[in-house]
Amino acid sequence: MRVEAKPIEATKLLKKVMSDHFYELDEASRTKSKKIAWCTSVGPAELLRGMGFLVYFPENHGAMLGASRMATELIPYANQLGYSPDICSYLTSDIGSYLAKKTPLQKSYNIEAPPRPDVLVFNTNQCRDVKDWFSFYGREFDVPVIGVFTHRSLGKIQDFHIKDVAEQIKALIPILEEVSGQRFDMDRFKEVVALSKKTSELWRACLETASHIPSPWTFFDATIHMGPAVVGRGTKEANEYYEVLLKELKERAKEGIPGVPEERHRVYWEGMPIWGKLRSLSELFSSLKTCVVASTYCNSWIFDQLDPEEPFESMALAYTELFIVRDEDYKESYIQNMYEFFRFNGIIFHDAKTCPNNSNNRYGMPERLSKRLNIPCLVINGDLNDLRCFSEEQAKTNIEAFVEQLEEV
Repeated sequence: MRVEAKPIEATKLLKKVMSDHFYELDEASRTKSKKIAWCTSVGPAELLRGMGFLVYFPENHGAMLGASRMATELIPYANQLGYSPDICSYLTSDIGSYLAKKTPLQKSYNIEAPPRPDVLVFNTNQCRDVKDWFSFYGREFDVPVIGVFTHRSLGKIQDFHIKDVAEQIKALIPILEEVSGQRFDMDRFKEVVALSKKTSELWRACLETASHIPSPWTFFDATIHMGPAVVGRGTKEANEYYEVLLKELKERAKEGIPGVPEERHRVYWEGMPIWGKLRSLSELFSSLKTCVVASTYCNSWIFDQLDPEEPFESMALAYTELFIVRDEDYKESYIQNMYEFFRFNGIIFHDAKTCPNNSNNRYGMPERLSKRLNIPCLVINGDLNDLRCFSEEQAKTNIEAFVEQLEEV
């Protein structure tokens, strides 16, 4: 008789942390008690919090639209405005949500709509789409849209890269002061950077528990528990949550409680999650006794470089060393390091139709890594939010065949 996976107890606390985040934003939006900044997920959130803003992350809302399977219905609303179905489906589903006045926040938290922004702040380290996404709302709400333009396809990070990005972050301050009505406070800023660094350290430690055999949790678990690392970095609440989660994961590892019962194979996930299929994919891998132990995606919110003594420069370094910003050689070396640490025996690349910047299979990387590491690689076609791009039957067939390959390795 197959043993069922034991649920992660910290999930109960996670729900409270996330609901408190949205309720605080909703109250501030309704009462205008605090200024609200919208920020891209790897944007200068530390600066915004340090200047007294509450911070809302539309990409988190995009992931909720995908996970709730509302996205596919809402994307056409944005398409009607001329936003191509080929661009980021976070963007199109989020704008569609705004136009249709439908959001998963309604069902989950009884919140009618995302909070109204006072300013929108982007960082193009992910892609150009975030600027276009925020520009739409800047026009709708008649508020400033400001941001940072990051260098891309980088191998070695040069001093001039860091200086440039640091100066761009500093240049945001006068506009943020005007919007917030508050003067920039360096001590408060440094305090937030220190909290954010702690968030990263705790989140890294949580992810690294998956190096244990068997892993105490899976990539699919981590995509849910990463919420506070995205929306709450730089807050005490996020750090308190990850202290609880880390303790539980260490206990699970020590007691041999697996994320996948009877773990037989260990796999790496490269690329975006398929949000609307997390559960079915998790169940499929579990039925095949295969644990997806690590991913590039969940590691994208680890910013060890943050240093409160050099807040601007360290933020610039953290946001420029990000995996998505780097060249192919760096990415392959990074995945090799992950292979050596997590000891997986296969890699799955997700080719996300509307997210070319987070799809790393298109220039021969799977083939090179398969040869370099002597392990199988599989490419799955799909998308982060648009389920019309994903064939569940085809993916299931390919994954089952892939696991048969792992049996032979």
